[in-house]
Amino acid sequence: MITSPCISICKMDPDTGFCQGCARSSQEKILWKNNDTTDKWKLNNLKDIQDRMNYQTLKIFKESYKFKLKNGISLIKKKKLNEQK
Repeated sequence: MITSPCISICKMDPDTGFCQGCARSSQEKILWKNNDTTDKWKLNNLKDIQDRMNYQTLKIFKESYKFKLKNGISLIKKKKLNEQK
């Protein structure tokens, strides 16, 4: 199973049409949730979205996605949950 690239910054950029956190389009987000979407497509999409990101966005994405892979929750979501306490 390939982990979703969502890092809990779910805001679409009106100029690009991509999410400001994960750089996916709305259609790509839908495909990630589709049970018929292959792991091969997801791996290719992970590469594609990272290619779309500028240096700073890519740095934040990689740090949060790595944390999510290890802990099951994105770093940003963890920080938001801690702020609510």
